Amino acid sequence: MSTATCSVPLANSEPRVREALCFDNVTCTFAGNGKNAQTYTAISGGNLTIRDGEFVSIVGPTGCGKSTLLNLAAGLTRPSSGTLSVFGEKLANGLNRQAAYLFQVDALMPWKTAEENIAIGLIFHGTPREEALAVARDWLERVGLHGHGKKYPHQMSGGMRKRASLAQALALNPRIILMDEPFSALDIQTRHLMENELLQLWSFDRKSVMFVTHDLEEAISLSDRVIVLSAGPATRPIAEFDIDLERPREMSEIRMTQRFLQLHSQIWDVLRGEVLKSYAHNRI
Repeated sequence: MSTATCSVPLANSEPRVREALCFDNVTCTFAGNGKNAQTYTAISGGNLTIRDGEFVSIVGPTGCGKSTLLNLAAGLTRPSSGTLSVFGEKLANGLNRQAAYLFQVDALMPWKTAEENIAIGLIFHGTPREEALAVARDWLERVGLHGHGKKYPHQMSGGMRKRASLAQALALNPRIILMDEPFSALDIQTRHLMENELLQLWSFDRKSVMFVTHDLEEAISLSDRVIVLSAGPATRPIAEFDIDLERPREMSEIRMTQRFLQLHSQIWDVLRGEVLKSYAHNRI
């Protein structure tokens, strides 16, 4: 895989595609616990770019460091070496203010209603409460939760809570969306519905999306590119695949096409070897 470069427009030339996120030779090492514990290198020399407006999925064996990459992109974890840039600006300290993060488990506050949960981020950033609630109600409509704004999380199904979480993130109008297996806990029918809704919402203004998943079919169905990570420890991107399936896409239909099956076979040929390496390592 080629070395990452963070491009900038050149004088008297056509501007290059801007990178929303650029990992340049990033290494992330964690200290061990205990007196004689060894350090653990999760990411080693990672080079990766997410272009402006691009939907990119990250796949790899269990425990290879996919979530660590997301945490680095969010600014929750700092790299041990190398640099991470956000729209051309080095992210040195603190959170990535350009990004919203959707976790695997929803982060809704149980004591607040759906509309209050969606509005809370806006209020935290200084939006007057009534204005924030109006934005929240608009987003409830967009994600198919009209009429459910006064419900508390325990009164909503898993799919409804996931819709509210998605609205909570998008209401802040982030330029980058980081997603850590957001639909993995849903049943297959609800999952397909949520994937379709995500693509419909994304198509309006094409945020940059970094999507981590264990599901290769999901990765191909959603993405412009799929990045394969090596088995850990010291993981790194080892392959990338352009997903040239036409948009708009319908999840259940796109997976039946010949081109989808070809892409699945090509990516699985690479991913399978890393999964076997991870399995062998974990058995030792």
